[in-house]
Amino acid sequence: MAIEARLRELGLKHQTLERAIQDEVSRPAADALRIRELKRQKLRLKEEMESLRTRTH
Repeated sequence: MAIEARLRELGLKHQTLERAIQDEVSRPAADALRIRELKRQKLRLKEEMESLRTRTH
């Protein structure tokens, strides 16, 4: 189903953003603006995933 494929794709992007956030946080001079933007992107993905999940149920 197309929705399930999209959910998998978004899940992978979500994981990639989580790794990027962790990498940035662990840096000695972490860039707060970059972290905030990455978190914002991650939240958008999560919201889209939740929206798609509600459509499948």
